[in-house]
Amino acid sequence: MPGQPEHPHDPDVEICVRGKARELRFRERPEVSVRAEAEPGGECAWGSDRTNLPDQVEAGVTYRDIRIDFRVAAKLADPTEPPPQPRPSPKT
Repeated sequence: MPGQPEHPHDPDVEICVRGKARELRFRERPEVSVRAEAEPGGECAWGSDRTNLPDQVEAGVTYRDIRIDFRVAAKLADPTEPPPQPRPSPKT
């Protein structure tokens, strides 16, 4: 599957998106960030695959026939189990 992160295996929640464009041009170099979380004890990951679009795009360049496949997946914690306890800080 395109845009598939290595983890989690057998996710409880999965969102897949595909974007396509014949032409795409950026006036400015975009600042992009992704944040995905699962409740304590869960596992979350995301990944993307790009076609004809570099990871670092340049302002003023026209990119043609692009495609982006993006996936976020999460394995949720078992609600019947207690949440993980934080580890104590080492004494100095």
